[in-house]
Amino acid sequence: MARIIGGVGCSHIPSVGAAMDNGKTQEPYWKPLFDGYEPAREWMRKANPDVVIVVYNDHAAAFDISLTPMFTIGAAPEFLPADEGYGRRKVPNVRGYPELASHLIESLVFDEFDINTALEMDVDHGLTVPLSVMYGQPREWPCRVIPLAVNVVKYPQPLGRRCYKLGKAIRKAVDEFDEDLTVAIFGTGGMSHQLQGERAGLVNPDFDKAFLDDLSGDVARLTNIGHVEYMREAGSEGIELIMWLVMRGALDDKVHEVYRHYHVPASNTGAGLIILENDQ
Repeated sequence: MARIIGGVGCSHIPSVGAAMDNGKTQEPYWKPLFDGYEPAREWMRKANPDVVIVVYNDHAAAFDISLTPMFTIGAAPEFLPADEGYGRRKVPNVRGYPELASHLIESLVFDEFDINTALEMDVDHGLTVPLSVMYGQPREWPCRVIPLAVNVVKYPQPLGRRCYKLGKAIRKAVDEFDEDLTVAIFGTGGMSHQLQGERAGLVNPDFDKAFLDDLSGDVARLTNIGHVEYMREAGSEGIELIMWLVMRGALDDKVHEVYRHYHVPASNTGAGLIILENDQ
């Protein structure tokens, strides 16, 4: 049977991908951030999951403001890196897993989550940067990937507790998939940041670190953070952290923290990375 072996929470900052793509990771500005990624990559090499479910948000590459689905699962055999205005990122194409994706869609719909199906969808930095963070720059990604796009751009976004419940339903669906697979799940985006307006450049390390603490310590508090609190404490883009709650919901009620890395600044953002495993 398929089983989820761990969860990763990871910022998906586009300039992190650009730093890798352009050979700048050892420059003084970027080196402290990238040095902190090495232990996570070692964990990933040892864990070596067959499949990674990446929970991310599209940045007007596959969808735009005229059509913004709440939850979309990609069920194609392959996904191309999106052209976000400067050409496609020179990273490997993403190999999908249509059989598992279709099973997830069916199971989630039967559990009363209205999931959209994408049979063709380019994937942007929201998905490819976390893969680069965890795998570096391989010739091809060593896992198959199921993209799960969440609306965190257009109000009203889903509540954190809804995302957490979605994670639990994903866990149930994976457990019921009749194939011997190991699965990791990534929750991406955030942490605190704001890209526009009078508070542009806002970073709140206290909020970010408390969020990281409570992924294993008090997840109930996190599921009750509302839209206004995210906006006030973590900036207009801090709402992306609800996607980490999908990841957290897919794990056991009790988890232990394997690794954490937090760095400020990273392109005017609090850059977070955490790896969680089930207690048993």
